[in-house]
Amino acid sequence: MTATAAQPPAASGDAEAHAHVPVLLDRCMDLLAPALAERPGAVVVDATLGMGGHSEALLTRFPRARLIGLDRDPEALARSRRRLAPFGDRFTAVHAVYDELPAVLARLGIPRIDGILFDLGVSSLQLDEADRGFAYARDAPLDMRMDPTRGITAAEVLNTYPADDLSRILREYGEERFARKIAATIVRERAREPFRDSARLVDLVRDAIPAATRRTGGNPAKRTFQALRIEVNQELTVLERALPAALAALAVGGRIVVLSYHSLEDRMTKRALAAGAASKAPPDLPVVPDALQPTFTLLTRASEGATEAETAENPRAASARLRAAERVREDS
Repeated sequence: MTATAAQPPAASGDAEAHAHVPVLLDRCMDLLAPALAERPGAVVVDATLGMGGHSEALLTRFPRARLIGLDRDPEALARSRRRLAPFGDRFTAVHAVYDELPAVLARLGIPRIDGILFDLGVSSLQLDEADRGFAYARDAPLDMRMDPTRGITAAEVLNTYPADDLSRILREYGEERFARKIAATIVRERAREPFRDSARLVDLVRDAIPAATRRTGGNPAKRTFQALRIEVNQELTVLERALPAALAALAVGGRIVVLSYHSLEDRMTKRALAAGAASKAPPDLPVVPDALQPTFTLLTRASEGATEAETAENPRAASARLRAAERVREDS
């Protein structure tokens, strides 16, 4: 039976958080429901807490569940704590990156979890705060750190990386066709004056790309900004560690849901879930013993996207890709 507890009141001063529309919310709730609805004391992890929209829905729909919310961004944690305060001790916020999940669970004394949700990429909070430097549409300091208390900034990457490394980052993380030309231009221009603010970088990228290419595909700087953000926050390296850790933490019947926003994240997620759902037996073995059976089953055979109605309500959902899996047995 699905729980239908009433929505708790919004904490004062956080109206902007409640205006935020979580991506693919209903689909995420439905996929996680079998792991949470019938288990008193079920533990679910929101690995990317952000503004707390998915977490609020989880705590509301599953009133017997406990939720652990992770985020590397101190401002996101502060806002989510205020937003989710009505849920009391059912909600625990932790300042951590999601690849730190095993250490977080050990510290909290939680051996296994029943569900975990990843909503990857940059959060609405980070995009909407101009001084964070994530949005190429507004001039701001080139920071791009999801946790502004540690790590290198985008300006440091631009001003110190060799041209070959800049080109690789733009090509691999931004899938930028003109990566080498943009990188060479950055190196030339930083010798004249170090990069500090985003507007100069946007202009540089636009000028480095052929005019015919600039006429389609939106702002030509978006791929460069994506690549820098991924490098600054080591997003793919973190995800590569986090997915196996999340799968290992799930109890039998536990479910994982991953929302990704570009092909690199989605491919990495697809590989991790497919590996868990694959038999460990040789392909010609006539009978597969239990010890070699898959430990996971895929709940989505291909990545799922947002509906037209969802995209109309929340344009940021347009690039979302959802994948999910359920643990069906313990590892042998």
